Amino acid sequence: MLQHLLDFISGNHIVDMVNADPMMVIAIVAAIIFCETGLVILPFLPGDSLLFTLGAFLPATHLSPLLIILVLMGAAFLGNTLNYHIGKGAIGRYILHRKWVKEQHRLKAETFFEKYGSATVFISRFVPIVRSLAPFMAGLSSMPRTKFLLWNLAGAVVWCGGFVTLGYFLGDLAWVRDHREWLALLIVAFSLLPVVSAFLRPAAQDLP
Repeated sequence: MLQHLLDFISGNHIVDMVNADPMMVIAIVAAIIFCETGLVILPFLPGDSLLFTLGAFLPATHLSPLLIILVLMGAAFLGNTLNYHIGKGAIGRYILHRKWVKEQHRLKAETFFEKYGSATVFISRFVPIVRSLAPFMAGLSSMPRTKFLLWNLAGAVVWCGGFVTLGYFLGDLAWVRDHREWLALLIVAFSLLPVVSAFLRPAAQDLP
């Protein structure tokens, strides 16, 4: 079974999938980035690792890195903007009332705002969980829209551009090219940790 998994996530297989239908791959990654940043109830999606992994496989494809970065920047910017407006409106208050946002996650985001102020919108791009909560809390606290959009744009540019570019240049190294299968496997495992943690934590709390 492990061999089948390694074959599926092998460098050649992933490159073939990207080259066979690049628009579908880009659309899937962009959709995940949009959902992670745009939907406050989905803070466990693997944005960082997806950006890095896509960048690492780009040197072996025919895709333009600049085009990919621009598309993902757009997804990240629009996601945060949607999340901001959700927090600012009645839906945001309803989400809090229904306790769909975990208390510890909300408090973590509030701590960042107390420490860094509006710059949290930028800094949170690089902090899992807070990344999904920050724009929502910014809307909830009625942060001025212009200020939010400026920090939002700066964060999208640096986050998407930085991770994809880092993956792109590392992916062109000989050692990385020769070990893409294990790199992909490790990134998938790392990406699933927040999901597993989200499911196991409630179960652990229920134990006597």
